[in-house]
Amino acid sequence: MKTTKIGIVGIGDISGIYLGNLTKKFNNLEIVGVCDLVREKAERAIEQYNIPKLYEDMHALFEDPEVDIVLNLTRPYEHFEVSKAALLAGKHVYSEKPLAATLEEGKELVEIAKEKNRLIGGAPDTFMGAGIQTCKKLIEDGYIGTPVGASAFMVCRGHESWHPDPEFYYKHGGGPMMDMGPYYLTALVSLLGAIKKVSGMTKISFPERKITSENLYGKIINVDVPTYVTGMMQFESGAIGTIFTTFDVHTANVPRIEIYGSEGTLSVPDPNTFGGPVSVYRPSKGEFLEIPLLFDYEDNSRGLGVSNMADALQHNQQDFKASSQLTYHILETIIAFNTSSETNKHIEIKS
Repeated sequence: MKTTKIGIVGIGDISGIYLGNLTKKFNNLEIVGVCDLVREKAERAIEQYNIPKLYEDMHALFEDPEVDIVLNLTRPYEHFEVSKAALLAGKHVYSEKPLAATLEEGKELVEIAKEKNRLIGGAPDTFMGAGIQTCKKLIEDGYIGTPVGASAFMVCRGHESWHPDPEFYYKHGGGPMMDMGPYYLTALVSLLGAIKKVSGMTKISFPERKITSENLYGKIINVDVPTYVTGMMQFESGAIGTIFTTFDVHTANVPRIEIYGSEGTLSVPDPNTFGGPVSVYRPSKGEFLEIPLLFDYEDNSRGLGVSNMADALQHNQQDFKASSQLTYHILETIIAFNTSSETNKHIEIKS
């Protein structure tokens, strides 16, 4: 089988699962080289995964004619700079979420990709897994009737207790909606269709956060972005949804995602995973019943979106599942929640 060649920029915490899956799980992909600002990280990746090349910097990677797709695993506020440079160098780009830190940056990336006739897209690809694909089929087959609404909850107390360097979560490009919202919103859009209009309310509950993880224990983070973000969404289908994301709450007894239909309720699994459980409530049964997963990719399959992009390239197609059409729509929605909170207005989604 012909393989599509991948060059990776950024060997951080998320890179391990990509490196493992891209070298062992998806046989249409081949990692030809990596680079990182911390050279030792790239060196360890090369040794562990038997990767041929270590680039001195990202520009050396972009200049390599062997690289087809640049996999951008840098921090969120760095996504734009890296993806833009890769596109201008003639590479296709798959980026970790979000597409960019601002709507203007996201729009520019989409325009450059179109001008250069390159593909750009990115994470999350969890919606392509067995769990959410099973949910999608249940909705399409009428198991809950006509969807009328949805709710989504992402609740945690932040990342400073476990992440080795958590400060970026509280700076430009960070926050719970920008960090975790893409998983939840992508799942909702894949199940209910495009979002038409949103409203939002946000706040910073704790202006300072103390790091308690080992590497930087005791360091104080000044919080620059909202850490309590709630929103309402009107979908093109007419369904109305709510979403709640926070880094300020210790725990809560709430579902991850539920879809409410005219004839029942669908319990959707954690959208940060690829598998289940999936369950359906119908009045005739009087209880939630778990549904077997109907598709492949139940385990952690990060890189599935890259593999799907590679398939599109090998068949000279422009369409793939985790495309910029989806990732830009999600970015616009995320930004709109903040804009709505700042302006006290509903915000129409244009994409």
